[in-house]
Amino acid sequence: MEAIDRLRRFNRFYTRQLGLLDERLSQSPFSLTEARVLYELAHRACPTAAEIARDLDLDPAQLSRIVKLFRTQRLLASEPSATHAKHQLLSLTAAGRTAFAALEQATMAEIGALLAPLSEGRRRRLIQAADVIEETLTPPAASTAPEFTLRDPEVGDLGWVIHRQAALYAAEYDWDWTFEALVAEILGAFVRNFDPAREQAWLAERHGEIVGSIFLVRGDDAATGKLRLLYVEPGARGLGIGAALVEACVARAREAGYSRLALWTNDILIAARRLYEAAGFKLIGEEKHISFGKKLNGQTWALDLGGGR
Repeated sequence: MEAIDRLRRFNRFYTRQLGLLDERLSQSPFSLTEARVLYELAHRACPTAAEIARDLDLDPAQLSRIVKLFRTQRLLASEPSATHAKHQLLSLTAAGRTAFAALEQATMAEIGALLAPLSEGRRRRLIQAADVIEETLTPPAASTAPEFTLRDPEVGDLGWVIHRQAALYAAEYDWDWTFEALVAEILGAFVRNFDPAREQAWLAERHGEIVGSIFLVRGDDAATGKLRLLYVEPGARGLGIGAALVEACVARAREAGYSRLALWTNDILIAARRLYEAAGFKLIGEEKHISFGKKLNGQTWALDLGGGR
């Protein structure tokens, strides 16, 4: 009930912001439904009324009344389909295209006025939130937008990675802040001693937010690279982000000339271990230890890359 009340509250706020409760849209002669049908006619190549009704989930009788109104206003023309005589193909007349252009201009101005007072950061947050709403409410099979991208880190990102890894491992495994110190030490050394020929970092980004990371660093010998600090945000798991991060790290390690890629983890990190196994890593050693306020079973995994320097 709380979620329902919160979403209804948002709906009331948003419809008021966009003036959707007004009888006419954007100070135009069209209602919201009429304007949407006009938009579809402007962006489709000779659709039928049935197609528009189906895609907009409109009552066919309601759409029939709108089509009749547009014909009366000389905004709409129709002609029989060459493949099905009973189907009428709809298109805008010159007057219809002029009416749509005026409506489009008014709508753009209205949305522009809504965005104008916002800072660049608040605009970006608003657009990201809109993307999240659309993607969340779109059935997975119908979604065509990419779920995430991998990118290089920017200034400030590594501090965020330290914060999120420490917070997540504390929440999920009750590790103490000595783990945060370890992550900070690893990334501090990564920056101080960075070798672009043999090291790289990737951040997974989704809707403008960091949702995962992985780091390739030099190992203890010239032939060995290390995979470090893999993590994926809970809300972004199940999208293939972890596998993509591991794949990117392995490919870059090969490119850099390493003959072996090693990593250290703990056996309670089951999801990560499955990713390593799927990528071909083999368990080569285990050792019990007390770290981060817990009794743990550490594991060393390695992947033979072949070749190398």
